[in-house]
Amino acid sequence: MPILLTPENTLPTDGLAGTLIGRAWVPGQVAGPSPIVLRADGVFDLSARFATLSELLESQAPLQAVRETPGTFIGSVDSLLRNTGTHADPALPSLLAPVDLQVIKAAGVTFAASMIERVIEEQAGGDAGKAQAVRAIVQGVIGDNLRAIVPGSEQAMRLKALLIEQGMWSQYLEVGIGPDAEIFTKAPVLAAVGSGSQIGIHPVSQWNNPEPEVVLAVNSRGHILGAALGNDVNLRDVEGRSALLLGKAKDNNASCAIGPFIRLFDEQFSLDDVRRCVVDLQVHGEDGYHLQGASSMDQISRDPQDLARQTLNANHQYPDGFVLFLGTLFAPTEDRDTVGGGFTHKLGDRVSISSPLLGSLHNQVTHSSQAWPWTFGVGALLRNLASRGLLAH
Repeated sequence: MPILLTPENTLPTDGLAGTLIGRAWVPGQVAGPSPIVLRADGVFDLSARFATLSELLESQAPLQAVRETPGTFIGSVDSLLRNTGTHADPALPSLLAPVDLQVIKAAGVTFAASMIERVIEEQAGGDAGKAQAVRAIVQGVIGDNLRAIVPGSEQAMRLKALLIEQGMWSQYLEVGIGPDAEIFTKAPVLAAVGSGSQIGIHPVSQWNNPEPEVVLAVNSRGHILGAALGNDVNLRDVEGRSALLLGKAKDNNASCAIGPFIRLFDEQFSLDDVRRCVVDLQVHGEDGYHLQGASSMDQISRDPQDLARQTLNANHQYPDGFVLFLGTLFAPTEDRDTVGGGFTHKLGDRVSISSPLLGSLHNQVTHSSQAWPWTFGVGALLRNLASRGLLAH
């Protein structure tokens, strides 16, 4: 059964009170993707002024630009959501991931609890069956609460020396409590899927899980302009075998979901709201299984502003801006099928990630080889914009 999106299961709890922007596939003489804004009277295409969402966010005052641009009406919020997903009618507008030319970056090991789970993956060599025993050993040495340790501090360096002495130091602890954050490229430009789409798990993986995260929208000048929700689909067995397999563990077809919209910072929403927000996760399996969890941003070890600065600085620029996954507190350890087997996805699982001020992101699990193949890349976008007369801005 396809996922059916509605305003009730998608929008923030305050509805359309915030400034919600995104992208939609818009039919016409030449169909193509357009930046959109959601308003009380419907969904409006902004492409006559901004060919891409990146261009909008690169403008001098994006919030003001959105408010001053009337746009072209393309339908109601309800009709856009209803026509989104695997069942979408190409003759009608449908919702896309709210990111185009921005680079898709991610920060890893930013929460103490998930940092410990990464150490366990490494020590278990990616074997879920060994994880329970390793967990007891690791927590016996490290403990289960590293929240009070400031990364890069003198206290953190003393802990590092102690753990090296005991043979328990890990590359994950290095980026978790050391001075440098782990920042990696999650997916290629334009490869993210949006709400209502399938998410891809590599078929070789036998131990994996969703990662519910807040995703920052940052322009080329380092200004954090808003936030969305994301699922940084994670293959625990693949990365656990070797951190050098991070690309195989993280970057597969349909393995990066972002949405449903970017909420711009305005009078009702700010970076402080991001710092305080709770991201909830629900997984519903076709076998009747139900998993519930949460990630509280107030437990993050590194401030979002610091992570953005470590991504874009004098050593690394992003001329079209970037989006940044902030990491997650959530790392499921409960057994799904067998004792000691932990949690892993099954095909057909429905994953819902939500936060009151950001709405809800809904996806369904399939193998990355069975998800719709990614074919619309940068070249296709440029040809499409040219054929629509949108490159003359």
